[in-house]
Amino acid sequence: MNLRTRHKRHSAEVHTSAMNDIMFFLLLFFLIASTVTNPNVIKLMLPKSASGKSVSKKTITVSVTKELKYFVDRKEVQEADLDKTLSEYKKLATELTIVLYVDRTVAIQNVVSVMDVAQKLNIKLVLATEPK
Repeated sequence: MNLRTRHKRHSAEVHTSAMNDIMFFLLLFFLIASTVTNPNVIKLMLPKSASGKSVSKKTITVSVTKELKYFVDRKEVQEADLDKTLSEYKKLATELTIVLYVDRTVAIQNVVSVMDVAQKLNIKLVLATEPK
């Protein structure tokens, strides 16, 4: 028989206040990171380039898919209406730059036709590529 008095047992505690802070910072990080991504991009297989720059001024995206569908800021336009659509954007911004996304299987003549429209409207044009 054990007649000794039992010592009070210490209870185990887990402090979770630091865990709440960590979860808050992770949530904040992912919210900020998700707003940085560009949702105005149509999925294309871009050609690769060794040198590349990012464009920071007022830009619009013009995309040409392998089915030869033309998109201006994710809105489909006909190739004949491309001149009129880009001139409307030119009225809104003085320093306008077109970022041209073209699938790598598209013929160069279709790329040149978009370049001609940009040259006629005096709009800077940048061809988008993927880094190697």
